[in-house]
Parts: sequence; C-alpha cells; structure tokens
Amino acid sequence: MDERLHIRGMTLADCGRVAEIRVRGWQAAYRGMMPQAHLDGLDVAEEVPRRRAHFERAGDGVVNLVAEWDGEVVGWACHGPYRDGGLRTRDAELYAIYVAPDRFGHGAGSALLRESTARCAAAGHPRMLLWVLERNSGARRFYERAGFAADGASEPFEVGGVEVPEVRYARVLGGS
Repeated sequence: MDERLHIRGMTLADCGRVAEIRVRGWQAAYRGMMPQAHLDGLDVAEEVPRRRAHFERAGDGVVNLVAEWDGEVVGWACHGPYRDGGLRTRDAELYAIYVAPDRFGHGAGSALLRESTARCAAAGHPRMLLWVLERNSGARRFYERAGFAADGASEPFEVGGVEVPEVRYARVLGGS
C-alpha cells in the first residue's frame, strides 16, 4: 500500500466529505446503469445530514472507515452485521464503499475493502456479503479480485421508477 494512503475510523467531522464522495461516486459509477435524471438530481448538501444521521445512529457492530491520501479523505466504507430482512445474522455485510472519482484506480478502494474484511474476520464473522448492481461489471471484477464471488442470490432495486437488479457476493472469512 502506498505510504501516502491511510485507513482510519470515520468521525462526525468527515460526514461532509463522505457525502460528497458518495454522491460523486454514484454519479460516476452508475452512469448508464440508473436513470440519468436520478443521478443528476443527487445533491451533496441534501446528503450531508443523511450521512450525519446514519453515522450517529450506527448500530452495534457498524463500522465506518475512511481512506486518506496525503491527509485528504478520498474514500469511505461501511460494514456491519448482515441484515436478512430485519434479522441480523452471524455474517458481516459491506454496506457501502465509495471512492472519489478522481481517485479511482489508486488503491483506496482496495485498501478500504482489505481493512473491512480484516476487521470482520477478526470479529469472528464467518462470511462477508455485499450487494452490487448486476450490470456494474467494473465493481464485480473489483470484488472478484478480492476473493468475493456471486452466490446466486439476487434482488430487485428500484431507482427513479426503474428496476436496477442487484446480485449478492460472498467471501468466506474463516470466523467461527
């Protein structure tokens, strides 16, 4: 890992930058996969209070991490217990991972994913699961390079009145 890249726990003060990374990440990564009007309508100023609320209400076992490059937050990941309906399972779930579009391919996403999987393994979770857009071939390759594989589960996801199917990926962590 580049010595200029550092992974740390997110703080409340990071919520504004994380909101920007999430919105810009959606707009860059999901272009052509979701209605453009929805992506164009995403607003950083509206996202900031949502990020703060999610951060402040994070439940037991939910971990928010940020990637810093030379002191600037350039990525964010969030993981915690897997949610099967309203029930938590012994598995972990990667809820979100986003990198600032100008930092795609510089290692921040890989470093965040490595840290998340390491923390979930250390916490004793037997597997880590995540959901990815079926048509997001770039993200699917990213997860596959990190040892994740589609496990056959899928679910509908609606954005702006359009169905955007997701597939579930899993990786065995070795927890008991």
